[in-house]
Amino acid sequence: MSVLKELAELEDSGNGGVLCTIVSSVGSTPRHVGSKMLVYPDGHFTGSVGGGEMESRVIKEALDAYQNGKPRKLTYSMVNPKEGDPGICGGTVEIFVEPLLGKPVLLIVGGGHVGKAVAHLAKWLGFRVAVSDDRPEFCNREAVPDADEFYPVALKDLPSAAHITPNTYIVLTTRGMPIDVPGLPALLSTPAAYLGVIGSKRRWLTTRAALLEMGVSEDRLKNVYSPIGIELKAETPEEIAVSIMAEVLMVRNGASGEQMRFKG
Repeated sequence: MSVLKELAELEDSGNGGVLCTIVSSVGSTPRHVGSKMLVYPDGHFTGSVGGGEMESRVIKEALDAYQNGKPRKLTYSMVNPKEGDPGICGGTVEIFVEPLLGKPVLLIVGGGHVGKAVAHLAKWLGFRVAVSDDRPEFCNREAVPDADEFYPVALKDLPSAAHITPNTYIVLTTRGMPIDVPGLPALLSTPAAYLGVIGSKRRWLTTRAALLEMGVSEDRLKNVYSPIGIELKAETPEEIAVSIMAEVLMVRNGASGEQMRFKG
């Protein structure tokens, strides 16, 4: 299958990958300007930018770019392998590596009333929705019909079960501290763009103290949004979902969350 056809399928599916394109080729090189390779998050690929050691290096760079979500331009001289060059063709090639993150993923932990409402709103907002709950009866299509993926695992095992990237937004609508405390350290080690924990200020302060006792650093805990959401005095699951998703969108769009009302 051609790279362009796979790119179209990637867009239709909402999944991610990395497009690698030769943008400059001087002298003798294995491939020339316009050659493309599509690298998937699991490391398999379609197309080619030259093969051999250079292509292996490009795949490694592509996977790293996918994790941090930032494009990069690579330059390779192919003259002297003894000095670290990836070939002996004699030319120089530049390759643009472009992460295609696909739809943002909202990963909801807790399939109760609030989690279900958040899933419904996130789906309407264009997110791919994943739900996790250690209770299988709360983690299936019948319980949360708006979700696309289901992970019925303990919170500490979630990073191993789900593919969490810089395009993942994690919302914890869990039952309480007995779930959060043992599970949060694993989530704090992921590259997720957002990690929010539902509950009162007191609940978070107590959770935070327990995590500090476990050895979790202050710097890592600063990445947690808790209490979760924008202040709306929300009460119903649907209102709480609006508050949560407003904060997620604020983070995703780099916004301030301030009112836009003219006060002149």
